[in-house]
Amino acid sequence: MSNRPRYQQIKSFILEGIKQQKYQPGDKIPTEAELTRQFEVSRMTVNKAIRDLVQENMLVRYPGLGTFVSDAKAESPLAEIRNIAEEVRQRGHNYSCQVIELSESVASETMSMQMGVPIGTKQYHSVIVHKENDLPIQLEDRYIIASLVPGYIDQDFSKGTPNEYLSKVCPISSVEHIVEAVLPSAVAQDLLGIDANAPCIQVSRRTWSDGRLISFACLTHPGSRYKLRSITMLGG
Repeated sequence: MSNRPRYQQIKSFILEGIKQQKYQPGDKIPTEAELTRQFEVSRMTVNKAIRDLVQENMLVRYPGLGTFVSDAKAESPLAEIRNIAEEVRQRGHNYSCQVIELSESVASETMSMQMGVPIGTKQYHSVIVHKENDLPIQLEDRYIIASLVPGYIDQDFSKGTPNEYLSKVCPISSVEHIVEAVLPSAVAQDLLGIDANAPCIQVSRRTWSDGRLISFACLTHPGSRYKLRSITMLGG
């Protein structure tokens, strides 16, 4: 028997149903009365679990109709550089990742243009899949100028993200974003678990520290699981 509060057990039951696609976006979940009987708890306990999931944007309530699975996507502010692990945890969800590659190479012609360095310059390359509640939401393909961040190759990115490490050792002074709608490459299809026709949001990001370009990252998000937000303040 779990020692967790009963309302948390009910939340986990509903979230697992969503994760296993038993409940799809737009599907109606069991009523409070049904969950009360199933878990042998008070209506108040069930209501607490459902209220929490509504506040977390996982469920939506329609008076007189019932409670349904939300079609909300993970959201990130475009103008900021956020640690994706922190972003996921702030939503009350579980963050995990899969490190696909962490290697040393030299800059190709394409990367030399992106990074502003001569062809053949030593660089580090990392490929990581970031997940929210075990669902892939971002494929991060990043290149680093090795001479500027020599410790990058020695990091364990299963314990801390590249963003987190770079923010500590090379505080960001400026950033460039290019956002495109794309179809996924074969690699992205495999690593994100999506099909060839799934629309994706691709963010190409270059970051500078003390005026020196240190990183180029290509971030691919399944369009059905993620969205970007930008707020512009206008003068009155």
